[in-house]
Amino acid sequence: MRILIAEDDPISRRILAETLSRWDYEVVVATDGVEALDALQGADAPRLAVLDWMMPGLAGPDVCKRLREIETVSPAYLILLTAKGSKEDIVTGLQSGADDYIMKPFDRHELRARLQVGARLISLQNHLAARVAELQEALSQVKQLQGILPICAHCKRIRGGTDYWQQVEDYIAAHSAAQFSHSICPACFDSALAQARR
Repeated sequence: MRILIAEDDPISRRILAETLSRWDYEVVVATDGVEALDALQGADAPRLAVLDWMMPGLAGPDVCKRLREIETVSPAYLILLTAKGSKEDIVTGLQSGADDYIMKPFDRHELRARLQVGARLISLQNHLAARVAELQEALSQVKQLQGILPICAHCKRIRGGTDYWQQVEDYIAAHSAAQFSHSICPACFDSALAQARR
């Protein structure tokens, strides 16, 4: 899985990048908030991101706010990484649109566990999006016939909405996605054959 690290401090950035690479993440690096925002809006944007709070250009919470203002089917999972640890800071960070919050200096085991939560959530979102797409595709191919069909007991024609009587197949074709292939049943074949011999 691809993951974005947005950290302006080169030492912290290198430690994070090496740690995440060892955990088999494909690391994308940004050195400031503007770079991070651009990277998270690209066509092949990482779905998981660790954002430092204090960065040039845009702070981590500002990046979160801007990303959450964009309608998307597949939002990124955003983790703020910061030395700010008061309850007010945590609330501010989460209200900005962050999904999680990790204190500096970070504990490797805690970071790994929180990244696994993010990856699991992204996997669930992907699965749900795929199911929704399948359902939309199925619905686009289905038109349902509902209610009582007024059908003639003698000729088997159906009365349309404007008292126009039409063949069953014409009515069904107009009100559903069904298609017809014509053939003759054995009983009708025998009847037509008998009439032809007369």
